[in-house]
Amino acid sequence: MSQIVSTATRSQPERLRIDVWSDVVCPWCYVGLTNLDVALAEFEHADKIDVVLHSYELDPGAPVRDDQPVSVHIAKKYGISIEQAEASQARIRNMGEEVDIEFNFDLTVRSNTIDAHRLLHLAAEHGLQRELKTELFEAYFTRGEVVGEHDTLRQAALAVGLPADVVDQVLDSDLYSDEVRADVSAAREMGISGVPFFLLDGDLGFGGAQPPDRMLQALQRVWAERRPEPAGLLDDLVSDADACGPDGCEVPGS
Repeated sequence: MSQIVSTATRSQPERLRIDVWSDVVCPWCYVGLTNLDVALAEFEHADKIDVVLHSYELDPGAPVRDDQPVSVHIAKKYGISIEQAEASQARIRNMGEEVDIEFNFDLTVRSNTIDAHRLLHLAAEHGLQRELKTELFEAYFTRGEVVGEHDTLRQAALAVGLPADVVDQVLDSDLYSDEVRADVSAAREMGISGVPFFLLDGDLGFGGAQPPDRMLQALQRVWAERRPEPAGLLDDLVSDADACGPDGCEVPGS
């Protein structure tokens, strides 16, 4: 278990903590967190759940703004045709519709996410982390806004209620950079190579955009057991879920 979650998880035995590693430009992270919300809505102890979001940079070398179509970048990076890249995007878009997510990949602009992650750490201190995450997902995937640009980030932060002066202070500095690096380091320490990745109660981990019923099953298992020894990874959860990693975003049938 990573030190980043172990102390907090064990110090509040009456609550269950869910740590999630994700990136705001990862479509399966958007789907996975949405599915988690659906599962929590069905979980009878949802009022005792704390969801903590952690930073994960899928493309740390990305510029603030890259006006090259994302499908072209994907095709070049992974050695596939533009038509194949667009077909994969179409399949993700169709799956997003099933959970009321509007993916407009023709509008998305490749961008660096370090500043978005720094703002998410600020949002956590104000109890608005999940709200900002959703706002950034919508900004990137639905509205086609550049999530690496400060104007976009500031607008998103103010939209969820973060104080303007504090937002400007973060954007004009390197505040929370250490926290972002700590998240990335913790992911590396645990062998996380793709996102989303969910860690329940500090000991049961699974990756990918799992269906809500499987997430609910995992929640019920962990809540019922709350055992001191690590539960490890659930093989049936890890094996076939969709995730984004160094080799791109997996799509069923691609």
